[in-house]
Amino acid sequence: MISIPTIAEPIVKAFSPAFTRPTYARIVLLAVGLILTFGRRTVTGAVWTMRLVIRGHISVYHRVFSRAPWSSWTLGRILATLVIETLPPNEPIVIPVDDTTAQHRGKKVYGKGRHHDAVRSTHKHIVWRWGHRWVTLAIAVKFPFARRPWALPVLMALYKPEELNKSEKHRHKTATDLARQLVAVLIHWFPNRRFIVLGDGGYAAHEFARFCSRHARHVTLVSRFHPDAALYAPPPAKKNRTGRPRQKGRKLPKPLEVVQSATRTPATVTWYGGTRRAVEFVTGTGLWYRSGKGWVPVRWVFVHDLQGTHRDEYFYTTDPTLSAPRIISLYTARWPLEVTFEEMRTHLGLETTKQWTKKSVLRMAPFLLGLFSVICLLFARYTRTHRVRPRATPWYHKTEPTFADALATVRRLLWREILFKHPRLHDLVQKLPAKLKNLLLDRLSWAA
Repeated sequence: MISIPTIAEPIVKAFSPAFTRPTYARIVLLAVGLILTFGRRTVTGAVWTMRLVIRGHISVYHRVFSRAPWSSWTLGRILATLVIETLPPNEPIVIPVDDTTAQHRGKKVYGKGRHHDAVRSTHKHIVWRWGHRWVTLAIAVKFPFARRPWALPVLMALYKPEELNKSEKHRHKTATDLARQLVAVLIHWFPNRRFIVLGDGGYAAHEFARFCSRHARHVTLVSRFHPDAALYAPPPAKKNRTGRPRQKGRKLPKPLEVVQSATRTPATVTWYGGTRRAVEFVTGTGLWYRSGKGWVPVRWVFVHDLQGTHRDEYFYTTDPTLSAPRIISLYTARWPLEVTFEEMRTHLGLETTKQWTKKSVLRMAPFLLGLFSVICLLFARYTRTHRVRPRATPWYHKTEPTFADALATVRRLLWREILFKHPRLHDLVQKLPAKLKNLLLDRLSWAA
């Protein structure tokens, strides 16, 4: 077992109950190796990076993901606990939910399918990718060193093609079903906390809204809305004792019809990237009804960007007591999760893994996304006692740290406290001049 840096011990050792002692020692080595590795994030690459401190045959490290007895759900609960501990205890927890497609080639790769690539697609041109579609639930955390919240992933679920579920004799679950399952798990783990789920148009389903409405004491949904949604007034009181009571009242005008004749209200709201933006909005309430599925009380909001950089949008929430500016600000707060996906591809090689068996596929990508959150927590802990200046170049200036700075800081800490203290390198490194040693650490920590 390698010696963990003192500042990282409380976070790293929190995960030890999820593993046997041998597996824990190996998983820590692999985690450090995946952080320090350049290029593809494979088990072989991580082992090669840590070859000075690795013990045993390389096959035992491959079996950590393919055979070792540990559960991603257990790790998710530990990670969610660590993240939630950084948040104020009396405030609702904002949890963005979205999915990302990680390209994965190979004929025998488990769970691979053809999925819509929302990043590369436009409204007129759709791009499809072969790979894994991961439904991800994150927790938005406002760190003192950042202006905008960071989205830290804590739970993931693989969307499986319908043909695969049929062959495995499992009920097919849509991405919305998986998101609802992840939210239900989080509610079960933390029954005393309140959550606000932020989802894009793919998670604006009536079933998801009704689930959140049934658990209104624990969770609220904010998502995009349909301009032509069927809204109704509450059902009138039953006058006669006989007969089935009415399920809905009179039909209300559709949001699109209301907007055409309503007077718009100006407001300044929190916008994408943590900025402020002047907008106009129209809002209304009603019961969103689907035949055979019941109704959900909602507040909808139409938003017009006065600067004209974003198209007009319709949002809604399952908590009608929320104000329209609050709903707009909440929905735009889901954008950091998109940033997380991009950072994962750029800095942690989300699409460069080579796992193809069932168990390793279901473990590797969630492990990498969880590693993203652990790096952010380590960086936040480090900044409590150390000042970190964001790296800047003559052509690119940053006013606050990004994940690249967090990753470089953690890498520098691991190089200095683990590999440079190994007997084979310690004497050599100690003989280097201080400036040369710092330059070497800088190059190693910022290498991509």
